[in-house]
Amino acid sequence: MINTFLNRLGIDQLKPMQEAAIKTIKPSTDTIILSPTGSGKTLAFLLPVLEMIDPGNPGVQALILTPSRELALQIEQVFKQMQSGFKVNTCYGGHPMKTERNNLKEPPALLIGTPGRIADHFRRGTIDPDPIDIFIMDEFDKSLELGFRNEMEFITQCLGKISTRVLTSATNITEIPDFTGIVKPVTLDFAEHSESQKLALCAVRAEGTDKLEALFRLICHLGNEASLIFCNHRETVERISGLLLAKEVMHGIYHGGLEQEDRELALIRFRNGTHHLLLTTDLASRGLDIPEIKHVIHYQFPTTETAWIHRNGRTARMHASGTAWLVMAEEDYLPGFISEKPVFIEVPEDCVLPGLPEWETVYIGAGKKDKISKGDIAGFLMQKGMLAKDELGKIEVLDYASFAAVKRQKTDKVLRLVSNEQIKKKSVKIDVVR
Repeated sequence: MINTFLNRLGIDQLKPMQEAAIKTIKPSTDTIILSPTGSGKTLAFLLPVLEMIDPGNPGVQALILTPSRELALQIEQVFKQMQSGFKVNTCYGGHPMKTERNNLKEPPALLIGTPGRIADHFRRGTIDPDPIDIFIMDEFDKSLELGFRNEMEFITQCLGKISTRVLTSATNITEIPDFTGIVKPVTLDFAEHSESQKLALCAVRAEGTDKLEALFRLICHLGNEASLIFCNHRETVERISGLLLAKEVMHGIYHGGLEQEDRELALIRFRNGTHHLLLTTDLASRGLDIPEIKHVIHYQFPTTETAWIHRNGRTARMHASGTAWLVMAEEDYLPGFISEKPVFIEVPEDCVLPGLPEWETVYIGAGKKDKISKGDIAGFLMQKGMLAKDELGKIEVLDYASFAAVKRQKTDKVLRLVSNEQIKKKSVKIDVVR
């Protein structure tokens, strides 16, 4: 069956870490997987979990805890693409509790959720923890870092019949808390097998203490290559965004002060190429589905080595290469945990603004709950909107809305053509996301 799942995911070959996990994760075992962000840990535990789920068991059999809504949804998407036939539900803060309660009336075989929301369901009695015997704590170190220890401890106290535990982390954990119930685990340590050798470290020097102008010149220098710009504070993100708006440079922002819908839309537009720049705090340093990042720019230095590792883990992933950039004021010095000396690059003072991205994002006011699929959206836009295959990009379908990337020069024509059309006999709002 594993080969069937891999074919459905479009994967030709497993990585050594994933192969080791499949051999190790068995009933009545405890496993710790240490591996960098973006190395494929999700598939490493989903494949053996599928082998252990019993089709005849009507209750929740496996629980996956993740530190963020985005990671939970990412795992759910991978699981659904495998088309195993087993039901999966995802629970997280910001999602209507009523919707989750209705979904849980018929318990899923696999339940994915954030610690706060899963603990809430346990307290309300909307999830019966008794049948759960497989427990995955994904990105465990990040969950602790975000302050979810009490919720995770409460959840593990409710899980009285766990036989198989899996804990994953992008960094080494010196001490595993007792509440996890993990005793004598098998540790698969691939943390040192990162792609750091493919990561170039460069820097640009600002004049004086104001680094904004140096950052702007660097952005112009990099052009339309996908880049993440990391700041330590959301106020700094907003300040840089203000500069880029004034310069009419397309970008997105992502930080904890935004509404969940705005964060989600920022990621969608970044993934589909509508934005090539994403300004963010360390909230985006791990656990997000953001592929093919060419550049990571540290506008402000991270405060810890762990943050440094995770920020840089967004690029030079898999078999790709990438560059980490430091924006340094005249009196800045490198933190002790940055041992490599950066190569200073002189970027031109005459700035040429990055060109407009080739894609725009089209909003469609219907989603999964309306029985709308990616295929429905693609067929609608290609048939009614007269788009060629290469004029339609990434499509993402959420519960009540969908988003599709359309070639910029085609969006106005598409909107005119589909303005009075229906999707599956349903009239929906369709517009470009500005």
